[in-house]
Amino acid sequence: MKRHLILKLLAIHLTVIAFVMVVVWFSIDTLAAGYFVTLMEKYNISPKPAHTMFVGAVHRYLIWASLAAVILAAVLSFVLMRKVLDPLTRMTSTTRQIAAGNFAVRVPAGSEDEVGQLAMAFNRMAESLEKIQNLRRNLMIDVAHELRTPLTNIRGYLEALSDGVLPPSQETFALLQDETLRLIQLAEDVLELARADAARGDLHVELTDLRAEVDAALGAFSRTFAQKNVNVKTHAPEGALTVKADRRRIARVLRSLTENAAQYTPRGGRLDIRIEPDQKRIRVEYSNDGGELTSQDMPFIFERFYRGEKSRSREHGGAGIGLAIVKELVGAHNGEVGADLTGIGFRVWFELPTDPSPHVD
Repeated sequence: MKRHLILKLLAIHLTVIAFVMVVVWFSIDTLAAGYFVTLMEKYNISPKPAHTMFVGAVHRYLIWASLAAVILAAVLSFVLMRKVLDPLTRMTSTTRQIAAGNFAVRVPAGSEDEVGQLAMAFNRMAESLEKIQNLRRNLMIDVAHELRTPLTNIRGYLEALSDGVLPPSQETFALLQDETLRLIQLAEDVLELARADAARGDLHVELTDLRAEVDAALGAFSRTFAQKNVNVKTHAPEGALTVKADRRRIARVLRSLTENAAQYTPRGGRLDIRIEPDQKRIRVEYSNDGGELTSQDMPFIFERFYRGEKSRSREHGGAGIGLAIVKELVGAHNGEVGADLTGIGFRVWFELPTDPSPHVD
């Protein structure tokens, strides 16, 4: 059972009050007025000195009782309130460390009362800040790493041209153009990823036909599929396959998945696209042949800049951002994404709820 902070505070006051009441009750009960009157009547004692004696005795008992109550209240308040305030003190110290940049510190949550719940909420906030900081740091490292290769190549070609080591041929300029296009594509991907991060709460919901959007994405890469002789098939039930979503961002999701399939499906391979609706969700699934991904890659497949097929990603110019964008945009719709290996290739899917996301404006 949770021990609420208010109960602890009440226990302190009730203990003091109960102690005082017991002492006062005992004092009055011991020197009751009835007993005092009886004594005077029985022994014919003058009431004035007896009354003075009675009042003095009551005053002494009350003074001692009050003193005992104050001491007890001070001791209990110090012990119990110290236990209550220690987590807050540690939280203050932890806050200073987090403000100084140490996001790894945590507050010990030793109870389940309000202070303990505050400590756990504080730790969750610290974990989120640490995660954001790590993502920001990793993003900068990854972007710098991705920029270094094309920039180094461009610098090498330009130095070679400047020194006369490399002739200014059409092939050399084509190589420089390819490296420049890689830089442009990387910048666009990073910008798109930033927009995907900001998509939550900024969706323009409308009825979106997933079948039409899949067909549009396939049309954009039809030439690539034709050149590689990839057999593309779409499996979907008859009728409308609409969902309430941001059509432009869902089109970006499908374009990323289709581009990924167009790049990594081998020549003569197969791509199956399935659209499976039910009462609560609509699932879109891409399955293609080939690939060099392993089960160790699956937990990281949606991470930014992660590439399981590093050699082929270099060949195709991919930076490992496409699936990260898919995850962010689907998450903005309160949907889910996933990926796994099949017997002959790779499968990636996403699900969208039929109702709008609570993040949607």
